[in-house]
Amino acid sequence: MTAAIVAGLIVIVVLFVLSQAIKIVREYQRVVLFRLGRALGTRGPGLVFIIPVFDRVTWVDLREKYLEIPHQTAITQDNAPISIDFIIFNKVVDAVMSVLQVQNFAGAAQNIAATILRSVVGDMMLDDVLSKRGEMNQVLQVKLDEVTERWGVKVTNVEVREIIPPPAVQEAMTRQMSAERTRRAVVTEAEGTKQAAVTVAEGNKQAAILQAEGDRQAAILRAEGFSLALDKIFQIAKTVDANTMSLQYLDALKQIGSSPSTKFVVPMEFANLISGVAGLTGKSFGNGGDG
Repeated sequence: MTAAIVAGLIVIVVLFVLSQAIKIVREYQRVVLFRLGRALGTRGPGLVFIIPVFDRVTWVDLREKYLEIPHQTAITQDNAPISIDFIIFNKVVDAVMSVLQVQNFAGAAQNIAATILRSVVGDMMLDDVLSKRGEMNQVLQVKLDEVTERWGVKVTNVEVREIIPPPAVQEAMTRQMSAERTRRAVVTEAEGTKQAAVTVAEGNKQAAILQAEGDRQAAILRAEGFSLALDKIFQIAKTVDANTMSLQYLDALKQIGSSPSTKFVVPMEFANLISGVAGLTGKSFGNGGDG
């Protein structure tokens, strides 16, 4: 019975020692091995065997992490106080240095980030801080990386999340946005009026063109009709003999004679006509006497 208890205790001790001596390190992890206080480098991934009591390990995560920097107040070059918060993305590139060179990376990074932020913002005008966020992110990343490099940590990116300008500046920005929206509305309305005027003018132009075309066609048709009428008259006039024309002249003379006027202007054609008619009448009566 006693031997069984002793054997059980030995098994428990062996299992405990093995659990302490064997470490399973994942692909994204490394362990920094210390033996009697001296750093022996990193181990992993996979199974790592250590000597209990003599060895100590510190786990290091190699995955990219982010660190939120709360709102920090900074003064711009033109003496405008602004509040900025941002995020730092970083990853460990040297596990040993990240353990040996800095005790608390998160705390150290937060303090150094606040200091660098004030330095960067102090060299920029307020308008540049508000409009050139990308450039500010780049400058912050470079300056932070210069500091964290000696800690074995790489700053991969910096993103400013929110910039809160002074209340007076916010009010001015609100008025500016309202004025810009009003300007755009006026421009849009003017553009619409312009397009409408262009459309109306184009319609009037087309109507005038169609009207002119119609008038031209009508004039052409009238001219063609007048020409046809003259041709017809000319053709008919060719068939009228001298006697018929004489009778027409006499009828016209009769109408002139019935007029109350006492003076008449008789064209030479009438005189010639009268002599012709007289000759024709004489011939007619002479022929009658003979009969």
